Amino acid sequence: MKYIIDQIPPSNNRFIGRKNHWEYQQIKRKWQQLIALKCLPKPAKTPNKAVVTLTYYFPDNRRRDPDNYSGKMILDGLTRAGIIKDDSFHCIELVLKAKYDKQYPRTEIEIQGEENG
Repeated sequence: MKYIIDQIPPSNNRFIGRKNHWEYQQIKRKWQQLIALKCLPKPAKTPNKAVVTLTYYFPDNRRRDPDNYSGKMILDGLTRAGIIKDDSFHCIELVLKAKYDKQYPRTEIEIQGEENG
């Protein structure tokens, strides 16, 4: 399955060590809604294990650290929407990638699942 969201989630640096819990919760809910709306069709059966690849297409080529784009909001949204079983190490292998696309910044989510594992 491959899904495209025409946005990029905010960097974890926006929230870590700051007192903006309510802003974080609001943005997390927004991403859960985006996942529910954009990640269609949902799998007929949620895979027990999956490789989730997140590819961020940034609008510029400046340096970004992968740990600041860990996919937390996306993975929580995929779990809540029933697209993946869980976002623990037991259920997913996470792959992070970054590319540059000035014309069309976005997040691409690719899920390769296996039913038994």
